[in-house]
Amino acid sequence: MRAVADLPLTSGVDRRITRARRRPLAGGGVAAPVAALAATTGTVTFLSVVVLLPIAALLAAGIGPGFLATITEPEAVAALEFTIGVSLAVVAVDLVAGLVVAWVLVRDDFPGRRVVDALVDLPFALPTIVAGLTLLALYGDGNPLGLDLAYTRTGVALALLFVTLPFVVRSVQPVLADLDPEVEEAAATLGARGWTTFRRVLLPALLPALVAGAAQAFARALGEFGAVVLVSGNLPYRTEVASWWIFTQVENGAPEAGAAVAVVLLGVALLVVVLLRVAGRSAGRDAQGRR
Repeated sequence: MRAVADLPLTSGVDRRITRARRRPLAGGGVAAPVAALAATTGTVTFLSVVVLLPIAALLAAGIGPGFLATITEPEAVAALEFTIGVSLAVVAVDLVAGLVVAWVLVRDDFPGRRVVDALVDLPFALPTIVAGLTLLALYGDGNPLGLDLAYTRTGVALALLFVTLPFVVRSVQPVLADLDPEVEEAAATLGARGWTTFRRVLLPALLPALVAGAAQAFARALGEFGAVVLVSGNLPYRTEVASWWIFTQVENGAPEAGAAVAVVLLGVALLVVVLLRVAGRSAGRDAQGRR
């Protein structure tokens, strides 16, 4: 009898819950899709004005009848080869040094750690021409270190390392901080030593972040101007970077030639970034599969 008496009340509650579920959310209806469409349109328009239109203008100016003749000039080829080669070498060093710096900042506790952590961001805040002048004073003739690296390829590499290392550090640092230490403890319990644990457990998890930082560092090194313009000396066929060659062409009244080499740099940067991102995603899927 008590269950029968409670039946209408329960049914009424169920009906009210059902009607509440069918009731549209506040701000829904037609307004939500319209707002989403407006936001999407605004985002696409902004990106088109800021990114796509300049790139389209560059392609239109660079790809012309004399495109192949310009990018195959001996001096342009030498500048491109040196720029791409030194950028790849710098990124390789960034991967190792950036991982070590991130590891020390996350895993070690030492006096002045916050100061060191803040210094990592210094190349982001420092104007690149100031960085170039600083490096010239540090490695130029009569410097306090006794290293005369100005106007050498080693000096160019050091300047690029200065401006690109933070990209790898800041990409790896948060991922390393979020890793669960219990995974390493479990590997140690199973008999894995330090190097084996790093190679089989930590590195697969860190690889996507390393790849992302390497892509950003390579793109930055490929087009860097301010940090290398003073240190390199811009010696043709020796230390002349592609960005300086482009600048000289524009100054000499041949912007189409500069745009042609800029298109090559753009294509190389996009190709390397895409390849690195594909490799990073593949490594991320493999890491998740192992977990």
